[in-house]
Amino acid sequence: MALHFEFTFSRSMHSVRPDGEDQAFKRALEDRDEHAFVELVNRYQSSLLRLALVHCRSRAVAEEVVQETWLGVLRGIERFEGRSSLKTWLFRILVNRARTRAEIEGRTIPFSSLESEEPSVSSDRFLGPDHPEWPGHWSAPPRSWGASPESELLSKETLELVSRAIAALAPAQREVITLRDVDGWTSEEVCNVLGISETNQRVLLHRARAKVRAALESHFDPDLQ
Repeated sequence: MALHFEFTFSRSMHSVRPDGEDQAFKRALEDRDEHAFVELVNRYQSSLLRLALVHCRSRAVAEEVVQETWLGVLRGIERFEGRSSLKTWLFRILVNRARTRAEIEGRTIPFSSLESEEPSVSSDRFLGPDHPEWPGHWSAPPRSWGASPESELLSKETLELVSRAIAALAPAQREVITLRDVDGWTSEEVCNVLGISETNQRVLLHRARAKVRAALESHFDPDLQ
């Protein structure tokens, strides 16, 4: 990634404590500290690219959007005021740039077009929203996974199937499931970055999970379809 900025080595992020880390990163980036920038890139590059791919027509375009995002961070770090986390601020820049690119390419889907969609499998296949550990997750794996669904999920074939199922989702659903289930974000973080309500986030996530589940069940338990 060819980011053309002149950096110094004025500050080491290794001594930064978790509390106040965002402000430490801000000061370091303002000083053009290469260590701080590299640490941020290592921490978030993969997640940024996954999210950019939701909107972009190719990996090459997604990589351009991510590069534009990093340039935007470096050029605009003085405007980061700490009212949200640095992570949220960074991903908002990415989302705005990715959506703008999608609009230019005519690839956007109105949010209203998703309102009438129904989940692809019955809601009783999922745990309720009040479950103490896994709200909204599967209540049971497909039958043919046997006694060890975890090992099956780790198989290359199944991971590729899940990836294809996510890639086939509408952009709004794909954004949410990518951040929640692939990158492990909280619902609050997702709402803040995508600018949606908790209710919309929950609906989009359930529909996305239902479609992924349907794809897996079609593969493992075709009799359920």
